[in-house]
Amino acid sequence: MTLAEKAKKVLDILEKEYPDAGIALRYKTPLELLVATILSAQCTDERVNKTTPALFKRYKKAEGFAETDIKELEGYISSINFFRNKTKNIQACCTKIVDEFGGKVPDTLEELITLPGIGRKTANIVLGSAFGKDALAVDTHVKRVANRIGLAESQDPDRIEDELCKIIPPKRWTKTTTLLILHGRNTCVAKKPKCENCHVKIHCDYFRKLP
Repeated sequence: MTLAEKAKKVLDILEKEYPDAGIALRYKTPLELLVATILSAQCTDERVNKTTPALFKRYKKAEGFAETDIKELEGYISSINFFRNKTKNIQACCTKIVDEFGGKVPDTLEELITLPGIGRKTANIVLGSAFGKDALAVDTHVKRVANRIGLAESQDPDRIEDELCKIIPPKRWTKTTTLLILHGRNTCVAKKPKCENCHVKIHCDYFRKLP
């Protein structure tokens, strides 16, 4: 079986297990998803979703985030881990969006990764979920699941993205992100993975090596 065939079998199984798979962060616009994704680093989506309603009611455009007093912005996200650094990133990011992109979140990877604090993972999440483009984001869950199953060998997220994109059709990239995240959160957890309950274990290198 080729890696592409293996990936197809794994994704087909996970799509049946998670038919409604989608991003957990709540948002209405590309800007809201961009901000929510910045906040989600080393923080749960649940905590972010509790924080963003008031935040997005107060700030509706990039100009609002860019021009507000930084202490006021901190007050809205103080329950988030590393909120001071994230506040600076959000404000710097939105300032550049206003100054260089007319206040609109750019819709290409090349432009998104020029924004302060925005790497390939965040950029691909925004591209795939907010703009409906083919994009595969690699977070800790995607990395762990891809490595364990044997779909990717690298430990570097950017290289894992490249490995996965070579064996998965572009039309499945965005859904692959959400499927592997859900599987990593629910079954293929970091410590003591629930292999006995895993529907893709017959295709998993990690499971095959268990005593």
